[in-house]
Amino acid sequence: MLESLILLLPQVVFEGLVLGFVYAMIALGYTMVYGVLELINFAHSEIFMIGAVVGVEVFRSLAPVIPNGYLLLLVALVMGGMISGLSASAVERLAYRPLRRKGTTNRLVPLITAIGVSYVLQDVVRLIEALWHNEFFLRMESIPDLDGSFMFAGIFIQVKSLILILVSVAMLSALMFVVNKTRLGASIRAVAQDMGTARLMGINPDYVVTSTFFIGGALGGVAGVLFALQYTTISPYIGFLPGIKAFTAAVLGGIGNLPGALVGGLVLGQLETLAGTYLPVLTGGAIGTEYKDMLSFLALILLLLFRPQGLLGQVVKEKV
Repeated sequence: MLESLILLLPQVVFEGLVLGFVYAMIALGYTMVYGVLELINFAHSEIFMIGAVVGVEVFRSLAPVIPNGYLLLLVALVMGGMISGLSASAVERLAYRPLRRKGTTNRLVPLITAIGVSYVLQDVVRLIEALWHNEFFLRMESIPDLDGSFMFAGIFIQVKSLILILVSVAMLSALMFVVNKTRLGASIRAVAQDMGTARLMGINPDYVVTSTFFIGGALGGVAGVLFALQYTTISPYIGFLPGIKAFTAAVLGGIGNLPGALVGGLVLGQLETLAGTYLPVLTGGAIGTEYKDMLSFLALILLLLFRPQGLLGQVVKEKV
């Protein structure tokens, strides 16, 4: 038994890596918004869901027109990222900016607003899909180019899993470049440190905040397309659990810390897949795969008890 568990370990680790990158891309949206506004944008899970729905619709509509699966996926990623980014920007402009301009200091007000926006987005997508297709449980089209698989070092690797990892790494690298090496990134860091001083230095905080929401939303949208490609079946409600897991990942890594969101996502992905695979085996079936979520959140509780700043620590604003 021990030998079979060890032989299974590389495959489980790979599956955890795939899931971890999905969580990491969603978690970065939470982290960016919190780093600038100290706001937990729970509507971000629905922005992720919008990306997944757009991805499925692009595959459904354009599969007969674009025979190349890789080109079709590129179109879906661009469309999913753009529409999700614009949706996130619209949420900021219509829901959060009025609260910010009124100088609301009660942290519960934007939090409740975020939850309300989340339900609105769910129902809007459900209504659109019900009117358009008379259904809102959607299934990703099967594309032969993307459905292949191969063995490497004893690990069964699906082409779409490899694509998910490569696209995630590329997007996360591009984000780190934008934040650390560009003028927009410098503006984002300035507004995150002190919005009032940044305004005095000629930076438009509203533009920076909207750009932050757009970038975070685009990452969530790309993650949604990749999630739909990997797990095939989606609905207007699929954003809730991945969104909560991604928020957990952001807290695990250190909320407000971009590298921490990546680390937290990868750690959570490994915890979930390891627990889902080994718990039923090690307990003789007494504890099933469904308890993997419990272990993930238990890890969060323990971390908050013993290291509340997260694995990499929270980015603390320095004000003089």
